[in-house]
Amino acid sequence: MTISPRKQPLQPRARATVEAILEAAAHILESRGLAGYNTNAVAERAGVSIGSLYQYFPGKDAVMAALIRRETALLLAEAETAGTFPGAREGLIQLINAAVRHQLRRPVLARLIDGEEVRLPLDADNRGIEATMTDLVADILRRPGVPRAANRTVAARDLVAIVKGMVDAAGIREERDEMALARRVRAAVFGYLDRLDTSLS
Repeated sequence: MTISPRKQPLQPRARATVEAILEAAAHILESRGLAGYNTNAVAERAGVSIGSLYQYFPGKDAVMAALIRRETALLLAEAETAGTFPGAREGLIQLINAAVRHQLRRPVLARLIDGEEVRLPLDADNRGIEATMTDLVADILRRPGVPRAANRTVAARDLVAIVKGMVDAAGIREERDEMALARRVRAAVFGYLDRLDTSLS
């Protein structure tokens, strides 16, 4: 299975072509599911020849991997704004809101991508994302407003797992109510933090 792109788009026109391919892939997945997802359908939707698609991607798995990376980059960009808040509570709320928005903004796409992340050989990417998110949360936990963790790294990993687990599960259940989901995730996150002194001491 080859998931690396054949070449990186350097010129604006090439970047626009690749973005059109990725957005077409997203649309096909949302409208037809995995059963209707193939390179011919993506190229047709993108308005490019199949040859143009193959200039950049060796197959549909490579397109999928690039789409996953694009969506992940969007999530990380939103999540990193949590690091700009002076208080830990405000930062964590922003992080939770970013995760919930990302999952429910395009819920069908997010749900399919969650499954494809497991199928494709993206272990290095996934470890990098987890490390980035853990570092971000650990940094937020240094700030005032929440109980101080005895082991900040362990607490950060737990919180990342709580948020990801709840948000991904909501996607599988096809939930649509962002506010309700965000409230539940906040309850889990801050409930965990409120018990840190006894659970991690």
